[in-house]
Amino acid sequence: MSILSKKISYLVCILLLYSVNIHAEVIAIDFAYVGEKDHSSILGIKQGVEESNLQGQFLNQKYSLDIIPNNDLDNHDFSKYLAVLTTLNSIQLKNLANRLTNTPIFNLTDESNELRLNCTTNILHVIPSSKMKLDALKQWKTKNPDSKAIPQAWHNSFVKFAARDLNKRFKKNHNIHMNDYSWAGWAAIKMTSDTVARTEITDTKKMLSYLKNDLTFDGQKGSDMNFRKNGQLRQLILLVENDKVIAEAPIRGVAKPPTLDSLGVIECSK
Repeated sequence: MSILSKKISYLVCILLLYSVNIHAEVIAIDFAYVGEKDHSSILGIKQGVEESNLQGQFLNQKYSLDIIPNNDLDNHDFSKYLAVLTTLNSIQLKNLANRLTNTPIFNLTDESNELRLNCTTNILHVIPSSKMKLDALKQWKTKNPDSKAIPQAWHNSFVKFAARDLNKRFKKNHNIHMNDYSWAGWAAIKMTSDTVARTEITDTKKMLSYLKNDLTFDGQKGSDMNFRKNGQLRQLILLVENDKVIAEAPIRGVAKPPTLDSLGVIECSK
């Protein structure tokens, strides 16, 4: 079959899928963001919602976002949301998680090691912990002691594993570079919407269970990411020097174990 024929067959399949679903009931999914209105994570969240809706057009899925300021937190009804994304500090984050025990709560900014040791059941840490970053830097400096690299979750110069395309899309839409927090916001939305697309899960408790136990998510970092028992997302850490990605941790030949679990807190303190 020629390349043109393959493309035509693919388009026909998409059109058939669309025609089958066009009269089906739309699955409406609501996300909530709690935190500062001008935080950079919101742009990543919006990018994720937009991309999820593009995919959702063919699957009869519609994604919406509510932005909730901190001062409305105590009085807000969270019952309609499949997941909540936050830039709250550790205390506020734990309070919200204890209030919404069956809802996935995505931590986008707080790097506290203590949060990971506490292992609150429904907090999912997309942002790396401070220990993950420190471990990555230690591994790198074993071979490069004079380096002044900075460990990061994301960087606009990252081009591998389709990261280039994500960075381009984000820059085109928002006219700024994607950073650690905007990547975390995008990733939290996408891993959830991809799960809905794959499983049609719309229940918070079932979604939380799936994310914690069955998730495999690429996140444009090239390795299947999933959550540890303590809620931390396993992921590559980028080493950035002079505004360029120079390496990715775990560092081959240094990391022990030679896996993503060489970075950060692994176990719960309880």
